Amino acid sequence: MEDYNIWREKLEIALALSDNDLALTSPCLTQPGDPVRAENETDVAFATREHDHAMIRMKYDLGRAKWDSSNRKCLMVIKGSMEDPIRGSILEYTIATEYLKKVESQFTGSSKAYASTLIKKLVNEKYIGAGIREHILKMSNTASKLKPMDMGLKDEFLVHLIFASLPKEYETFVVNYNLQPNKWDIEKLIAMCVQEEERLKISLGDSVNHVKENKRKNFKNAKPQEKPQWDSSSPSKSQGKAPQTDCWGYNPAVSQGTD
Repeated sequence: MEDYNIWREKLEIALALSDNDLALTSPCLTQPGDPVRAENETDVAFATREHDHAMIRMKYDLGRAKWDSSNRKCLMVIKGSMEDPIRGSILEYTIATEYLKKVESQFTGSSKAYASTLIKKLVNEKYIGAGIREHILKMSNTASKLKPMDMGLKDEFLVHLIFASLPKEYETFVVNYNLQPNKWDIEKLIAMCVQEEERLKISLGDSVNHVKENKRKNFKNAKPQEKPQWDSSSPSKSQGKAPQTDCWGYNPAVSQGTD
């Protein structure tokens, strides 16, 4: 099962879109008590209170029926979206919110491990191209997943993490930011980084691409290593094969030609 906070968010979205989240957003209604006649209360006054109580009780019955229906559907969706081993380890609860609290307690350890994974990912993230806007949004989205675990990062700290993920071509850009008194939020950072990326493309992109293209062409056009050639002065190369003789040095072809 995925991280609890992601699972919980998807669950709430599904229940809200189906208009069945009442049991998650509102507590269970309290049943009103029956009216008790006060001492020396007149029949008219008591009858009036009984009438008012009847209206309150009718309103309660309608609201409770709607809440019970929502609670039952919430429990069905919650259990249906969980894996069997996890669902089997949780005791049965009749109230959806109590069931969710028990589910959350089961994921306390895994949430800590998930938070550690997110932090390591942020620290080790490096920009390798393909759009700096997407890179910043990706890191910002990763950092936002820490907020539900009470480990949210301040924008200023996230900005420095993003700067640390940029390649050396952005060193001057980062130094200039550190020298100025103003601080950027994520929106400002995206705007300025996109502008800097365009500037780098204009100043460095053509020459860098030219060098890469030449390397690519040279690699494609490279000829395979040729086999070593024999010396043209070698008798076997210039004159053909040497005459074959037997073990005594006798050549039948020469002998027949002299006869």
